[in-house]
Amino acid sequence: MRSSYLLLDVDGVLIPFPAADGSTPATHTRHDVVPEGRSADNPVTVWLNPEHGRLLLEVIRTGLFTPVWCTSWRQDAATLIGPLLGLPDLPYVDLPRPQIATSHPNGYLWKRDYVDAWMGDAPAIWIDDDFTNLDHAWAAERTAKGTPTLLVQPDPHLGLQPEHLTKVLTRVSRLRVARVAEGLPQVHQRPTLG
Repeated sequence: MRSSYLLLDVDGVLIPFPAADGSTPATHTRHDVVPEGRSADNPVTVWLNPEHGRLLLEVIRTGLFTPVWCTSWRQDAATLIGPLLGLPDLPYVDLPRPQIATSHPNGYLWKRDYVDAWMGDAPAIWIDDDFTNLDHAWAAERTAKGTPTLLVQPDPHLGLQPEHLTKVLTRVSRLRVARVAEGLPQVHQRPTLG
């Protein structure tokens, strides 16, 4: 049976971008982290909502989707961001370091070609703040061809909201009912990632 994935972005999703006045949502707590390649005397300040960890764990515990970091934070998402949210060690899509001036060099999210090749025909829920209409059309086409693909797009200045995860849990619940009706197993093995 093919795996199903929950792809998680970080910037604009778990770490909201500051508003024009520099403020961040009151629900978020400040943390200083040291990504790979930076010195401890030059940390990066991030703002995280501790409630996101609990809500994401609800989705993870369903066992229907393998959660995977899909972010330019790469391994740092697993070692720096996840632990601050109380998340287990999650694998990550090994995206290249972006060498582009725009996140939409071809009119769609730069990550999409890498993710599409990596996932193949696996069903997915992908949470990212930077999709375009072409990304939504891609997801609709995958779904129409029998590969359920849901894109969840938070406002990058607000980040992930409870209603986004409610939407995810609703989709997961429908999938669970369908799998039970088909007699399919509900827990997947952890994928091997490049």
